Amino acid sequence: MSEQMIEQQSGELWITEVQVATVWTDPESARSIDRPGLTNPTNLDQWMDELTFEKRVALCDENRVQTQLLYGESVIITETKDEWARVVIPSQPSKKDRRGYPGWVPLKQLTRVKKSKWNKDTTAAVTSRFAWLESANGEPVMKLSFMTMLPVIREQEDWLEVATPDGPLFIEQQHVELFPTASGLQQQSGQKLLQSGEPYIRLDYFWGGMSSFGYDCSGFTYAMHKANGYQIPRDADDQLAAGVSVKTEDVMPGDLLFFAYKEGTGGLHHVGFYYGDGKMLHSPQTGKGIELTELKGTIYEKELCGAARYWQQTEEK
Repeated sequence: MSEQMIEQQSGELWITEVQVATVWTDPESARSIDRPGLTNPTNLDQWMDELTFEKRVALCDENRVQTQLLYGESVIITETKDEWARVVIPSQPSKKDRRGYPGWVPLKQLTRVKKSKWNKDTTAAVTSRFAWLESANGEPVMKLSFMTMLPVIREQEDWLEVATPDGPLFIEQQHVELFPTASGLQQQSGQKLLQSGEPYIRLDYFWGGMSSFGYDCSGFTYAMHKANGYQIPRDADDQLAAGVSVKTEDVMPGDLLFFAYKEGTGGLHHVGFYYGDGKMLHSPQTGKGIELTELKGTIYEKELCGAARYWQQTEEK
């Protein structure tokens, strides 16, 4: 497919058709070792198992990966080049594009659906770390990440029939939370943000990660806010700018802490949750897992440059 614009009909949506679609800086960013994350279907477990430490670091240091999409997440296609689509992601706010986070995705990982078949009154959000989509006869179809969201067609006693890019499929009720599509998940407290993140302690960091296969620092804070009814920007600097500013001496559990090079005076490079008692819950860096760590006496204490709050906006109403 040559470089062109794909017409997006008002009655249609472009939807992510794989468990997790990685959004690349440009079509040349992907490497041969990344193939399990480029196909349809993807195999995220295989991809991450095969990536060496050096290959993981290169995703960041060589500016290869921007963010990720979850199954069922919608995009706007702005351009195609060969077998790739340039997209913006409306559900991931960013200063890079007012319409949403930009980047490139293999076109085979996206599909068109009619809005009339996709838009339902109720949506199911995956609240387990993983959940399996199954066929009508109980065959496993796809391993879904935490916070994958799909429209609900029909509720049964222990199962839900959900709309997917691959047609109606089934998921166990115990792995999801249902919410009215129009109003979204109920907004929760700062403590709830932390409770959502605690099960992911020791999960390996993954640059650009937005799924329970692996999060980066701002992907982790984004996902835990999403799980508790808040849409916040995708990147750490945008998260600081958009939140309610909090003095660092006044932080409360669930607030976001931000860190910058040159002992807090340089470029912002990290974000984590204030946990209380001088501790932080965060996804630190390649080669380490999500952790609960003391701030005192660490590089983080020296680099702390700001704090922001999202949960207070609702609780003060």
